[in-house]
Amino acid sequence: MKKSTKNTFVAAMLLALIFCQKLVADDLNADNVKRPNIIYIMSDDHASHAIGAYGNKFIKTPNLDRLAKEGMRFTNCFNINSLCAPSRAALITGRYSHHNGFFRNGDKFDGSQVTFPKLMQKAGYKTGLIGKWHLGSQPTGFDYYSVLPGQGKYFDCGFLDSGKQWSEAEVVKGYVTDVITDKTIDWLKRYDSKKPFCLMVHHKAPHGPYKYPEKYEKLFLDKKLPEPDNFNSVYSDRGEALGQTRGRWSKLDNVISDHFNKKVPKGLQRGTKEYKEWAYQNIFHGYLRLVASLDDNVGRLMEYLDKSGLADNTLVVYTSDNGFFLGDYGLFNKMWMYEESLHLPLIVRYPGKIKPDTVNDQFVSILDFGPTFLDFAGVVGENKLQGCSIRPLLKNKIAPDWRKAHYYHYYGQYDVPAHYGVRTEEYKLIHFYEILGEGGWELYDIINDPGESRNLYGQPDKSEVVEKMKRLLKELREEFEDRGIQK
Repeated sequence: MKKSTKNTFVAAMLLALIFCQKLVADDLNADNVKRPNIIYIMSDDHASHAIGAYGNKFIKTPNLDRLAKEGMRFTNCFNINSLCAPSRAALITGRYSHHNGFFRNGDKFDGSQVTFPKLMQKAGYKTGLIGKWHLGSQPTGFDYYSVLPGQGKYFDCGFLDSGKQWSEAEVVKGYVTDVITDKTIDWLKRYDSKKPFCLMVHHKAPHGPYKYPEKYEKLFLDKKLPEPDNFNSVYSDRGEALGQTRGRWSKLDNVISDHFNKKVPKGLQRGTKEYKEWAYQNIFHGYLRLVASLDDNVGRLMEYLDKSGLADNTLVVYTSDNGFFLGDYGLFNKMWMYEESLHLPLIVRYPGKIKPDTVNDQFVSILDFGPTFLDFAGVVGENKLQGCSIRPLLKNKIAPDWRKAHYYHYYGQYDVPAHYGVRTEEYKLIHFYEILGEGGWELYDIINDPGESRNLYGQPDKSEVVEKMKRLLKELREEFEDRGIQK
């Protein structure tokens, strides 16, 4: 890489940061109003294309659609490591995995490090966390928490509460999505209005296993789910990584039966077209029933905010910890840096401050959430966080110097090889660095091939694009100080 090229890129990054901080400062000075309460709702494995507002015509999500209608919907919100626990560590620290030390499910979070809830506390906010935590260690930075042990379970789940022994979970009868909402509303009823609050509501749904209350059993029962256009895509057209993967955690034609609500019919063999089609219908009928329950509970919470008078000064954010494949490319689950896994839904509502029914296409990241909340709390310039406040974007301001590229790094787990990559508005370059030689590289034309059906790496007419994307990838790795490979 030429020194001048590197300097140009670094200068551009610094300019973008300065621009962001200037907008934040101007925004704070211009508003000079009461700081908002913040409710952050995060689901688990909820794909953006399983929401009506994002174009899904099969399932109805009236409450999430209402949030989008009354606020702003982001179309390019990305994860940095699409796996349950690492994404939560990235959220809480505002930093990439190689900085926060949490790479894979099963790691233990270092609660002594700087997190945005701790900074919110210092800024005078009351902080709370209810629902899925999944980081192994005891939560820090919260005035109150009530979290699931590990993954938790859907019925009669235990909760670990602040002020009690960390190892002793108290079982609460009922369906966990309902219980988390009940606990959230109860906490809000006890809320002391002398301080603003930042409450994180982390649902287990729609993560598997796909268990739901009886009232949802008949939902979609008589309807066959339409298969995605690329349901039967050929893996060899996409690169070696998918072809080399056994796929029990990714490929519908080979998925293990733990993910089903029914017994596999006799004679149905893994690896066949029939198995793939049956698995798709079985898994995603259950998945969408969990989404319906989740949407109902978002509606319950919104109704309480309206009735209690809290809605007008409460910033409500809805997102997920990961994206998810809904049969796209014949896949389910997440992890891969393909679009459906990389993308997160992001809907933000703040009455009177965010113009209703607006859509934003600029690149945002899960790393930006903490800095955004800190911005609203009046904390600016926390240099230990790698994201940037999206508050200027919420004001519908034009941000020409906003980031134009996104860096991703997955460290290998669940039969998905480790890889990192960069996505721009036009292209995506992925490097499966454990696969030797040219076979570890994949290049996709996002504009002309949004379904990522054809790997263009190695095509003679794309050599300049490859060189440019490799240079950008190297520069981003240096910028974020991701110098090593974790195996």
